Amino acid sequence: MKSLKKSMDGKPSGLGKIAMFVRNSRQMLKSIGLGAAIFAGLVIYAYGFQVTKVNLQETKSERRQTQLVRILRALAKPDLLTYQYKEFEVNAPIMVPCPPEGYTSPAVDTSQPYMLITPPCAAPGDMVVVEGFHFQPNQSGPLSFIPPSGVKLNLGTIQTDEDGRFRLEVKLPKREANEVNYIRGVTRQRVGMPQLSQTARDTWDKIVETVFLALLATTIGTLIAIPLSFFAAQNLMKDITSPLTSVALNILALPLGFYLGGKLAAWVAALMRPALQMPLVMLAGIGVGVAVMVGGIRWALPQQEESVKPSLFVLVLRGAAIAAALLAGIFSLFLLSSLAMVVGDKLAKALGAFGFLGLFIADLGEILNMALVALVSLAGAGVFAAYAGQLGNRIARQTTPLLAKPLSVLLSALAGAVLLVLTLQAIDWFYQIGDPRITLWAPAVIGGAAGLLLAFLCRPNQELPVGMVIYFIARTIFNALRSIESLVMVIVFAVWVGIGPFAGVLALSLHTIAALAKLYSEQVESILPGPVEAVKATGANRLQTIVYAVIPQIIPPYISFTMYRWDINVRMSTIIGFAGGGGIGFLLQQNINLLNYRAASAQMLAIAIVVASMDYLSAKMRERTI
Repeated sequence: MKSLKKSMDGKPSGLGKIAMFVRNSRQMLKSIGLGAAIFAGLVIYAYGFQVTKVNLQETKSERRQTQLVRILRALAKPDLLTYQYKEFEVNAPIMVPCPPEGYTSPAVDTSQPYMLITPPCAAPGDMVVVEGFHFQPNQSGPLSFIPPSGVKLNLGTIQTDEDGRFRLEVKLPKREANEVNYIRGVTRQRVGMPQLSQTARDTWDKIVETVFLALLATTIGTLIAIPLSFFAAQNLMKDITSPLTSVALNILALPLGFYLGGKLAAWVAALMRPALQMPLVMLAGIGVGVAVMVGGIRWALPQQEESVKPSLFVLVLRGAAIAAALLAGIFSLFLLSSLAMVVGDKLAKALGAFGFLGLFIADLGEILNMALVALVSLAGAGVFAAYAGQLGNRIARQTTPLLAKPLSVLLSALAGAVLLVLTLQAIDWFYQIGDPRITLWAPAVIGGAAGLLLAFLCRPNQELPVGMVIYFIARTIFNALRSIESLVMVIVFAVWVGIGPFAGVLALSLHTIAALAKLYSEQVESILPGPVEAVKATGANRLQTIVYAVIPQIIPPYISFTMYRWDINVRMSTIIGFAGGGGIGFLLQQNINLLNYRAASAQMLAIAIVVASMDYLSAKMRERTI
C-alpha cells in the first residue's frame, strides 16, 4: 500500500511514475492520432482539389468575369413580358465622296426629330460625326448607312439622353456613288400595355405538361407499387412456407399456365375480331358476358355455408361454372376495350375542341387491350400454380414416404432443369449466345442435378421458406431499379416511344414503382402485430388478413408517401427533359444551348414557382388526410 502512495518528500513512487507515464503516453498517442487525422484530411482535400481541377485563376480572368456578368444580368431579366413598339425613322443626306463642286446639306425642319452630319460629305472610310436632336429620350436603336441600292450597312447604335439628343462618331463604308446617300437613325417607343411574350406562353404550356407528366407517372407507379409492396414486406412473407414437392410443381406450372393464358387471350381476341365494326353487337356481348360471369360465380360460390358436403359431380360442375365465368369475363373485357377504342375515335371527331376526351377514352381502351394479354397470361400462371401447389401439398402430406420421396426427387429435378433453362434463355435473348449447349443442355443438366441434390437433402414434407425467397428477389429488383436514375431510363424509353413527355411518363413511372414499393413495404413491416394476430385467430386466410388487418394501418402513410412522390416527380420531370423526356426541361435545355439566358431564366422561374407551390399543396393535403 505504501508503494502506491507518494513518498514522504512529495515525489511519486515507482508505480505512480509508471501510471503517469502511461497516461502521458496515451495523451501523446491521442495527439499524434489527431494530428495524423488532420494531415490525412488535408491530403484528401488537396487531392480532391486536384481531381476536380479547382482553378481560382480562372475566376480572375477578365473574359470570364465579363461573361458571368452578362449571364447574371440576362438571368435577372426573364423574358416574360413584351411590348408593342412604334419606330421613328430619321434620314440625313451625305455624299460619298464629295463632288468637285462641293456639297451643302439641305435645310432641316428643327421642329421634328432630325440629324446633322459633320462634314456633310466625305471620302469612303473617313470618320464623320452624327448628331441627333428631338428624338425620344433614353431610347436606343440602330444607325445605318443607306446607299442608292437601298442595302442597309450597320454603322453603330445610338443612345439618346434625357433631352433626346445623341452624338456618335462613325466610319463611312468604302462605297462610292454619284447620288446622295443617307444615314438613317431608328428609335422605338413603347405603345400600349405589356403582353405575355412568346417565351412566357411556351413556358406555361411546358410547365403544365410537366405537372401532368408527374401526375400520370405517380398514378401509374402507385397503382403498380401497392400490390408489389406486399411481396417485399418481410413480416408478411416470412410465414409463407411450402414443401419441396409443391414448390417444384409451382415452378413447372407457372410457365405452362403463362403460355396457355397467352394463347387463350390471342384466341379470344381473334374470335371477336369480326364484331369490331358493330358497336351494338359489342355492347350486347358485354352485357351477356357480365351476366354469365356474375351468375356463374354466384352459383359456384354459394354465399351460405352448406350443411351437406357436395358430391363430386357438383364440384365438377362448379369448377366448370367458374371456368365459364372467367372466360365470359375475358370476353367482356376484350369487347369493352374494343368498344372504347371505336367510341373514342368517333367522339374525338365529333367533339371538336374537346376531342381530347374521345382520344382519352380510345387510349384507355387500347391500354386495356394491351394489358389484357399480360393479365390473362398472369391469371393462367396463377391458376395453374395454385392447383399445382395444392396437388404438391397433398403429395407431401397424404402419400406414404415410400412414394413421396421418389416423386419429390423427380419433380425437383425437372423443376431445377426448367428453372435454369428459362433463366439461360432470358440471358440468351440479351446477349445472343446462340449455342444450345450453353443455353439449353448445360443448364438442364446443372439445374436437374441441383434439384436432385436439394430433394435428397430435404424431406418430402419439409417446409421451405418460399416467402423469404420471394422477398429477397423483390427487394433486389426494387433496389436495382432505384439505382438507375430516371435520366438514364428516359433515354431507353425515348428510343421506344419517341422523344417527348410520354417517354418521361414511362421513365418516371418505373422509378416511382421501385421507390414507392420500397417505402410501402417498409411501412407494412412497421405495422402493429396485434391486429394481424387477432384477425388470424379468427381463422382468416392470408388475403383476408391483409384486407382487414394490414390495409387499415397503412392507408395514411401510403397517402403521405404518394403525395410526397408526386412532389418529387415534379422536380425530376424538369430534369429528364434534358434527355428527351419532354416537359419544361426540354425547353430549358434548348434555350441554354442557344445561349438565350433570358428565356432560360423564365423557365427556371416557372420551375421554382411550381416546385414551391407543389411543396405547399402537398403539405396541406397531408395535413388534411393524415
